[in-house]
Amino acid sequence: MEGTVRDVTAGPGLHRRSFLKHSGALGAAAAISTALSACSSGPESTNETGGGRGTGTLTAVIGYGNDQSWDPTQTASAFCMAANHHIYEGLLDTDPLTRKPYAALATEVPADLQATTWRFTLREGATWHDGEPVTTEDVVFTFDRILDPKVTSLAKGFFASWLKEVRKADARTVELVLKFPFPDGAPRLTLAKIMPKHVFGKPGGWDEATRGKAIGSGPYRQSAHHPKSNTTFAAFAAYNGPRKAAFKKMNWLSIVDAAPRVAKISGSSAGAQIADNIPYANIEQLQGEGLRVEGGAGMNHLFLLFNTAHEPFGDVRVRQALHYAIDRDKMIEAALRGHGKAATSFLDEGNPAHREAKTVYAYDPQKAGQLLAAAGVKKLKVKLTAVNVSWLVDCLPTIKASWDAVGVETTLEPQETAAVFGKLDQNKDFQVVAAASNPNQFGIDADLIMRYNYGPENLWMRYARWADKAEAKRLFSMMDKATREPDPAKKKAMTQDYLDVVAENAVIYPVVHNELMTAWDAEQLSGVRAQPYPGINLLGAKPSG
Repeated sequence: MEGTVRDVTAGPGLHRRSFLKHSGALGAAAAISTALSACSSGPESTNETGGGRGTGTLTAVIGYGNDQSWDPTQTASAFCMAANHHIYEGLLDTDPLTRKPYAALATEVPADLQATTWRFTLREGATWHDGEPVTTEDVVFTFDRILDPKVTSLAKGFFASWLKEVRKADARTVELVLKFPFPDGAPRLTLAKIMPKHVFGKPGGWDEATRGKAIGSGPYRQSAHHPKSNTTFAAFAAYNGPRKAAFKKMNWLSIVDAAPRVAKISGSSAGAQIADNIPYANIEQLQGEGLRVEGGAGMNHLFLLFNTAHEPFGDVRVRQALHYAIDRDKMIEAALRGHGKAATSFLDEGNPAHREAKTVYAYDPQKAGQLLAAAGVKKLKVKLTAVNVSWLVDCLPTIKASWDAVGVETTLEPQETAAVFGKLDQNKDFQVVAAASNPNQFGIDADLIMRYNYGPENLWMRYARWADKAEAKRLFSMMDKATREPDPAKKKAMTQDYLDVVAENAVIYPVVHNELMTAWDAEQLSGVRAQPYPGINLLGAKPSG
């Protein structure tokens, strides 16, 4: 599939299914099963892999694959989600950092977000990239897909708990009917990217979306898609919305390996103006070359996922022991170069709902040994399957050394992200997975984050084989009550209480939260803001000068 090219005007071709239908981010999840990888064939288009500084094309380097699902209702792919924010629109979209909602396809944000019916009028003259007009039928089509009880989608986990239905009021107006007042739902509307019914409502349309077909109403249209290589964009001339394209063309390169990614943006012959996922070891080098390098602390984290159906990992003491055994300070110093913090809750310390959990996994190898002994576990052998995200791979030796030190014989098995989750999607057996996730791709409210990871029907719970356990059902009940609580202070307290349950059980739980770094040429680009989650957002950027 390497090098396969798909012209976006061509019909679907061959494809292969792999991961991320979930609930990331992993990147890493509320619920789903979607193909995260895909290739399709068709007439070849020009493979634009050039376009460096000063060529008229903005070239970006993304440290994640572009061969995962492009279906906005399903994907948690960092590359695809970032791209979709430029291609599609929600009724409302949000600022990438503050998450404040603004009118996108809709003409305004509802004045009363405490109401149980939100009314939206569509922007007059909005058209799809194929020239067809955007209609209220397209809005209803998109939300019907998200709320369909027969369809397991990632987006459903963000909407089904509070959104009852979406209906057409007249030719330009739709109404969202809520189950109860839920102001936090407004920022989530950016996750419901409106999609054209005449394109994706056809037989096989959703499979085409998964494979990379993208036709939206946003400021950029997808002009070509080359899985495992690059995706190109062109300014959409007919766009009449609030975030107009500042670049005539964009070329986003998918370069997962750290060294070639850094090489593409560095040196006198640099071929890109901006890159995300900058390795910590290269920060000073790039700054010395005149690039701006910035990052932000957020929800990005390395987490462990346990298969509770594979003994002895169904025993909470074993899961806790393996967490207590990890020398997080060493990991932060050696692998993250100080750009991280040991997890004190599922949420990062900057989250408004954060409180230190009752169970904090400080480095305590003695306690780890005691827990393993209490569980009757001796001579444990662990195969740690891991995704090949560069900074995470740097952390793996610390985990192995820590576990080996408490008598757990550890074998590291790093693999491509799509391969790891492809196996999980196929329900194959595993012991422990180490992966990278950042639910901040979707938002920052705790309810959204937890439903991404711990929604009762989501993909992560299916991977963990935990949803039918008594503790899981207690957790889900606590989550539902907190979601419905109208008083913000009470909601926060209830959320913190159920986060204690998550920490104690450690089924899917972070080891460290770390910064993500972005580098760009400030002489070429202005208005760039580094975001503390994977990908880039260039809707507020423009050429310098």
